[in-house]
Amino acid sequence: MKRRTLLTGIGAGTLTIISPKTRAQTLVGVTKDEIKIGHTIAYSGNASAYGVIGRSHTAFFKRVNDQGGVNGRKINFISYDDAYSPPKTVEQVRRLVEQDQVACLFNTLGTPTNSAIHKYVNQKKVPHLFVATGAEKWADPKDFPWTIGWQPSYQVEAKIYGKYILQNHPNPKIAVMYQNDDFGKDYVVGLKAQLGADYSKYVVKETSYESTDATVDSQAVAMKDSGADVLVAAPIPKFAAQLIRKVYDLSWKPLFFMSNVAISVGATMTPAGPEKAIGMISSLYLKDQTDPAYANDPGMNEWRQFMKEYIPSGDLTDGGYIAAYGSAQTMLQTLKQCGDDFSRENIMRQATNIKNQVCATLINGITVSTSPTDYHPVSQLQLAKWDGKTWVRFGDVMSGRASA
Repeated sequence: MKRRTLLTGIGAGTLTIISPKTRAQTLVGVTKDEIKIGHTIAYSGNASAYGVIGRSHTAFFKRVNDQGGVNGRKINFISYDDAYSPPKTVEQVRRLVEQDQVACLFNTLGTPTNSAIHKYVNQKKVPHLFVATGAEKWADPKDFPWTIGWQPSYQVEAKIYGKYILQNHPNPKIAVMYQNDDFGKDYVVGLKAQLGADYSKYVVKETSYESTDATVDSQAVAMKDSGADVLVAAPIPKFAAQLIRKVYDLSWKPLFFMSNVAISVGATMTPAGPEKAIGMISSLYLKDQTDPAYANDPGMNEWRQFMKEYIPSGDLTDGGYIAAYGSAQTMLQTLKQCGDDFSRENIMRQATNIKNQVCATLINGITVSTSPTDYHPVSQLQLAKWDGKTWVRFGDVMSGRASA
């Protein structure tokens, strides 16, 4: 007897499949020809440097469509500006979910902004995939099974810095500056986990700023005045550039660690003044266009060709484009694994069953892996030091979890 499948409700972004072997399932944002994917990012405001990520995703999915789409369907990528404002994110995500009826959300940017929609999208059971933030809270499959991150955990990153400090700078006097939200606070949590009972002994100054502030100059002055000889900073690019300039202008020369979300050569180092950050330490999981080691790297050549064809005016030194390409490859892999089942349940199932995916722009040896109990797609980092022109990697690629 021939197996029969009925397709109903085609149109308005909804396709219902009724099969003898499966119960009826509604595919929101999916038709026989299209898959809708939603996205929010700061195209304006203090975090607008990240806007290149959204532009890169738009171009990436255009290329996918030009090549025939995914499993016979084209991708309708809908990206809105939320200006890095949580209330605006809520508004735009509700629009994506309730009006545009997207199948899933992808790479929505920012810890405070994603925090504002975290419960909503999980209550709605909308796949909230590969969010553009390293907060540890995105790896909670028990309580928030519909949200998963992509980049390494901020807590793990901070623990690595703490370990390096203890090994290379005896009896440090540490100043910590962080954005006053879950993004910045994760670095404090990581440092506390690494330094343990000695945290209050070694950290002589904690200071924070709001993402809506104009500058962080006063924080820099207060940290220098504390007598600190180590600085650990967790800002977004605009404030990272300000901090680098101010530390330099103050003739303060601490052992300086900068969050890896704010070390793009194009978005941070060049605006700050490349010569003003020589010796700064950070961590990498992405390849760097300015690193001569990648001049003939196959993965970077693939990315450069994409940029040449689809974003010819893009700044190749802006790490946002590099990060975007890697996460978009993981999204594409998820869609490919879905086969012909683009139900929200299966999209989430495939996003949490990726095995050692090699992405063109990830450091060689770092891969993407997920499971239903492991929501840390990228969990490896390598330390690097700024030499005035590029980030020079040193030491081994380190693997870890926030609980490690």
